[in-house]
Amino acid sequence: MSFFGFLVLLLIAAICGGIGQSISGYSFGGCLISAGVGFIGAILGKWIAGELGLPELWTIQIDGSPFPIIWSIIGAALFTAVLGTLFRGKKSI
Repeated sequence: MSFFGFLVLLLIAAICGGIGQSISGYSFGGCLISAGVGFIGAILGKWIAGELGLPELWTIQIDGSPFPIIWSIIGAALFTAVLGTLFRGKKSI
């Protein structure tokens, strides 16, 4: 993966993580935390979709690597909701 592809992937993961945090109602940090939540959400969401036999919705290709947008948002929302209930993060308004 090229450096530019990695930056695009980081930006898209940050946006997906931020949307997931907004849906769950918890916020754990800034842009880098949102990017991490987006990556973890993509892994978690893709795994859940695979286990349930659901199709990959709205997948984009970044340097030949697929990134599932919808499952990343859903996975990020689930991941943040679980962390929010466990650690009682600050609520976003």
